[in-house]
Amino acid sequence: MTQLDVPILGEPAGSALPADAGHEGKGEIHLVHLYPREMSIYGDLGNTRCLAARIRRHGYVPVVHQHHPGQPFPEQAHLVVGGGGQDSGQSTVEDDLARIADRLRGLAADGTPMLMICGMYQLFGNTFVTVDGRSLPGLGILDVTTRGNAQRMIGPVVLATDHGDVVGYENHSGSTVLGAGQAPFGRVRHGMGNNGTDGTEGAVAGHVIGSYLHGPVLPANPRLADALIGWAAEQATGRDFEPGQLDDEVARQAQTRQVQRLLR
Repeated sequence: MTQLDVPILGEPAGSALPADAGHEGKGEIHLVHLYPREMSIYGDLGNTRCLAARIRRHGYVPVVHQHHPGQPFPEQAHLVVGGGGQDSGQSTVEDDLARIADRLRGLAADGTPMLMICGMYQLFGNTFVTVDGRSLPGLGILDVTTRGNAQRMIGPVVLATDHGDVVGYENHSGSTVLGAGQAPFGRVRHGMGNNGTDGTEGAVAGHVIGSYLHGPVLPANPRLADALIGWAAEQATGRDFEPGQLDDEVARQAQTRQVQRLLR
């Protein structure tokens, strides 16, 4: 196990980075970042860094694992994140994702929180059909189907969600349709969302959230970050989440101003 101060892309899978030596604090939370080289082209690594920092500030010990294709999936996983990538990146991780599919489905069924952004959101659905017609099977954790298009959906987004207003930036050509009964992550107040027509954005099933929002999304939305951390803390410790007193005033003001600017 490699001990580092911050996540480093390209570290061997299964390597982890404890934030503190030993087992101090309220307990360890193991955070797994799926495919940080292939599926993190829009700054989504920032979500991992945000979570690790906030876990530490809440008094827990973050242990960050980077999972790469062909490597063993970490034995412990209390929180799993994945990011966006090009169609080529999705094709690269396809075989490995199939290899660890049962583990991920099992974690999701057990209530492990997951945040999948853009390309990984698509692969957590039923099928992703590329713009050239190639069909990539997904995990089916989220009941969504995505088809690539020549036209991209790009720009700032404001959502109404169960976690309050959420802001971010979308940049995707995939058009996603929710299955019957599949709940969206949020309702679009500004932007295009899943497909630009039905007013939905993302999808949520249990503690698994899929979304097109980059930014990265979590530093701009600390309430959402803490929801994921709270679920993970309960998974890791078997106790209720014990939040620390964090000062999020700067992030709160930035979020409020973005909402006001986009909706006025």
